[in-house]
Amino acid sequence: MSKFCPSLMCVDFSKLATELKLLEEAGVDMFHIDVMDGNFVPNFALGTEDIKAVSKLTTIPYDVHLMVSNPVPYIEKFAQLGCQIIYVHIETLTHSHRVLNQIKATGAKVGVAINPGTPLCMLEDILELIDVVLIMSVNPGFAGQPFIHNSIDRIKRLSHMIKDRKLGTSIAIDGAISAHIVEQLSAYVEYFILGTAGLFIKEKPYQQTINELRKLA
Repeated sequence: MSKFCPSLMCVDFSKLATELKLLEEAGVDMFHIDVMDGNFVPNFALGTEDIKAVSKLTTIPYDVHLMVSNPVPYIEKFAQLGCQIIYVHIETLTHSHRVLNQIKATGAKVGVAINPGTPLCMLEDILELIDVVLIMSVNPGFAGQPFIHNSIDRIKRLSHMIKDRKLGTSIAIDGAISAHIVEQLSAYVEYFILGTAGLFIKEKPYQQTINELRKLA
């Protein structure tokens, strides 16, 4: 069953409590928290204090997407902050087995994100260690970018890789996820990360949007 996960990078943090309450009432499944270091991606985003604030204001689970050049020093910290999935980018991992086992040891789900231009073969030798693969359908770093359409084919090829190996790995997708994309990919994707294209639509209530997406999925 598809899960809908708002990207908290897109909420109004000056009204965080109100925003989270509205999203909870809309029936979202998990909050997605982007952490950016200004190095791996050309932008800065949320940090530990933001996650602490979210943890005090909601009972809905949340994950963390580490868009940072060296995720290793932060894995334990974000696990302690209650992040249920910890995504690290395959492009940043020199010793991938070591890092993924480090995440697993914290009790969090092991997430691996992969950029649009990175071949899926980078995942072949670690796929059995991964709980969730996050396919980036935009180049990470900024909201509001156009959807990269070969992401649809990548999702389908990844799904075949997982089925061929009889693994339980889930698939997530992040970047310009519209209702049309949800409809096309709901048979393959468990976690849809929603931003400005799919949820944070001006003057449209969150609950109405989530209800519409659930009908499509």
